Amino acid sequence: MRRPELDQILSTMLASQPEVSDLLFTADRPAQVEAYGELKPVTLDPPIEKLTPFQIETIALNIIGDNLWQIEDLLRHGSCDGSYALSDQARFRVNVFSQRGNYSIVMRQLSTQIPNLENLKFPEILKQLPREKTGLVLVTGATGSGKSTTLAAILNEINRNKSVHIVTLEDPVEFLHRHQKATFNQRELGIDFDSYANGLRAALRQAPKVILVGEMRDRETVKIALSAAETGHLVLSTLHTVNAGETINRILGMFEAEEQEQLRTRLSDSLRWVVSQRLAPKIGGGRHALLEIMGSNMRIQETIRLGESEGKSFYEIIDASYTFGWRTFDQACLEAFDQGVITEDTAMLYCTKRSVVSRSVDNIKKGRGEVTSSLTSLRMKAGGKGGEADAAATLKFK
Repeated sequence: MRRPELDQILSTMLASQPEVSDLLFTADRPAQVEAYGELKPVTLDPPIEKLTPFQIETIALNIIGDNLWQIEDLLRHGSCDGSYALSDQARFRVNVFSQRGNYSIVMRQLSTQIPNLENLKFPEILKQLPREKTGLVLVTGATGSGKSTTLAAILNEINRNKSVHIVTLEDPVEFLHRHQKATFNQRELGIDFDSYANGLRAALRQAPKVILVGEMRDRETVKIALSAAETGHLVLSTLHTVNAGETINRILGMFEAEEQEQLRTRLSDSLRWVVSQRLAPKIGGGRHALLEIMGSNMRIQETIRLGESEGKSFYEIIDASYTFGWRTFDQACLEAFDQGVITEDTAMLYCTKRSVVSRSVDNIKKGRGEVTSSLTSLRMKAGGKGGEADAAATLKFK
């Protein structure tokens, strides 16, 4: 297989379904795409009912090319990350990995258009993030929850409004930012630097005002990122955590107990925002971004320094700050349900505290005049010996 043939296969797969997010190649399965969260087989020409290990290995070699770093990574560690461009049609983030002695490939389609906060229809408070001068901004969530898209939108806003130097450290480079007011230098792991810690350490000598670190993977990266945030840089990064409170705990968990007291102080002074994301299915198709947003105030700083306690958890502080634009996942779910974007079942599935959301969903349904219970009637059945009333509740359900 040559590269033009691979490009033809990729083009066919992209055209097979609307809103394709991922392309998958696995031995003994047909070529597949993920659309709206579901895998669907693709009919190729000529047809391939089941991919062979040799075919997948050939595809992998065409994607990797002569990148010795990726080949060594694949052979030593069993997987490698990279990128692939399909002319001007699409770009992909690629992971090639070994499973049961064969190779598999997952290609995540990257948007060729730089997103902006207006088009994403995010809460108005997120426009404050690009205005920050210094400190640490974290975007968290599971793989595929849209973290890279949010960070690209923040960088795009800075690019449009500030004449600053921006250095990004990515694995791989996803969105290609064109110079506007800002000057971009985008560096790729394995090609331009060998580890996030070393890339971040070098970035401090490259006179940036804004630094994007693709992921906080280890304690060394966290330490250098905090130092950068403390010395006048705006540092943006991601973590694979489920909510804002868990983000703080994950960072602290990277360090030994004797280091945590100092780390808590540094983190409370440097942290500006934590935005956690979950993508939920929308009514009518597509997906909707649910955001938990936590900023920094005296209560948050105190809780980071001293730890959570009764009445002083991150959830409770965010919940109480809803009027200032912050929100928990529960509040985001209720907003989306109230606006008719997601169903009640989806709201219950993606929330944090189901009992809280269940009560609020009932109140929303009451306001709409909808039935909130399957209980339709109660009647008392009188009867008994000696003229005594034997009261029994008879329940009728739908």
